[in-house]
Amino acid sequence: MTMNVELMEALGQIAREKSVDRQVLIETLTAGLVSAAKKKLGANADVHVDFDEESGKIRMFANFSVVDDFDLADRGTQIPRSEAARFRADARVGDVLTVDLPIAEFGRNAIAAAKQVLIQRVREAERDRVYDDFHDRVGELVTGIVQQVDRGAVIVKLDRTEAVLPPREQISRDRYRQGEHLKALIMAVDKSAKGPQVILSRTSTDFLLRLFEAEVPEIADQIVEIRAVAREPGMRAKIAVVSHDDKVDPVGACVGIKGSRVQSIVRELNGERIDIVPWSTDPVVYVGRALSPAKVKQVHVAENGREMRVVVEDDQLSLAIGKGGQNARLAAKLTGMKIDLMSEGEERRRSEVGQLMRVDVEHLPGVGEKVAESLIRAGIETAAELAAADLAQLVALPGIGEKTAEKLLAIGREAVAQRAVEVEAIMAERAAAASAASAASAATAALVAGEEAVTAADEEAAGAADEEAAGAGGEGAAAVESTLASAPESESAPESESESAPESESEAAAAPKLAPGEAGEPGSGAS
Repeated sequence: MTMNVELMEALGQIAREKSVDRQVLIETLTAGLVSAAKKKLGANADVHVDFDEESGKIRMFANFSVVDDFDLADRGTQIPRSEAARFRADARVGDVLTVDLPIAEFGRNAIAAAKQVLIQRVREAERDRVYDDFHDRVGELVTGIVQQVDRGAVIVKLDRTEAVLPPREQISRDRYRQGEHLKALIMAVDKSAKGPQVILSRTSTDFLLRLFEAEVPEIADQIVEIRAVAREPGMRAKIAVVSHDDKVDPVGACVGIKGSRVQSIVRELNGERIDIVPWSTDPVVYVGRALSPAKVKQVHVAENGREMRVVVEDDQLSLAIGKGGQNARLAAKLTGMKIDLMSEGEERRRSEVGQLMRVDVEHLPGVGEKVAESLIRAGIETAAELAAADLAQLVALPGIGEKTAEKLLAIGREAVAQRAVEVEAIMAERAAAASAASAASAATAALVAGEEAVTAADEEAAGAADEEAAGAGGEGAAAVESTLASAPESESAPESESESAPESESEAAAAPKLAPGEAGEPGSGAS
């Protein structure tokens, strides 16, 4: 069979589109033809295919052993002598005869089988290529284009390869639209997956790290280092940073001018809050910073060094805990510490309870002076420590036998139980007193507020009265001015009348002596 130009071009096109080596395609086609021939001749058939790429020719043939006509047992590997004579006249029994096989004889099924093998091999080659291209890029930040959303999984196009963002690796606030660009982290490459092999993630802490590396040059240049990350995807994250250059502020470098750098990352994460704190070698300082924005007053480190009791002001406790305990939970993840948060009031209450619960062993009934000295030398100073002691530990002390040890344990436990009841009653009494004092204080505050309100009302009423009086005085002054202005007219009228009918002397003498307030209605408004 001569391989024509069309077949050569078809192989070249497949090699370019699928990024498969041309030699792999040739080997695949050869294997497909051999498989098709064996389906027709038999599984044991000795079939060979010679492919000459330079000349574009392909030759397929099979080797048969020549046998006597009556000894034919396997048509796939043997050929009768009478039939062999058609291919070679001098063929004898025992010879190996090579017979060219025309591809047309295999039929459509055989050709389809060859095509199926070719497709399978191309797929395998493509999967190998994808694995080789991406298995070294695990943990790398990539940008792709959303192809489609299939049953919650997002199919993303990365160059010539499809990747998948599973639902478990998606941020809950994310909404995906076909054709938009998407940033994600290459989390794994699964060579055995039936679908896309490249698995992406947007919930990984490494994804947040890569975003900061891409956005903050100081991190990419290793001047600033992110030492720890704690994250609840889509909600909140905390990172601890340290600078290897005294001139560079690690927090400022990550935040950027007016928050430009960190805001770019927050937008990419659809509003996920990010707290950036300075890392410290001192665990006390580190835990205090990790609980920001709450302000820490005291940090008490446990003996094992992995547990801390943190005290904050009463009004800072809810801020330190955070919504649903989120702030405290992230701080514990960031520092790797077990954090016990409490307010100052709770700390004082615990301290008071601890002091009240203390009963020294020398004051316990039934404990002699020598036994008490032995216990104190062994580090057992209180009833609580005695109750928590082990029987073997007590028996090992000088002068204490097994029965005495059992008696001491019973004494310690009884003392602790009795003291707990007493302390509970004391604390309840103090709580009641504090509640009564608080109520009295509230009542006093309400009374003071009422008195202040009454005083303010009185002052307001007095001010209003003063304003009214001032207004009335102004009206009276206006009336006086009006009366004085009209006085000349009243004097001139009698003069005009006197020319026609003169007044008596008494009336004329009384007229000039009238006060402005007695002149009639205008004078009455000033009273």
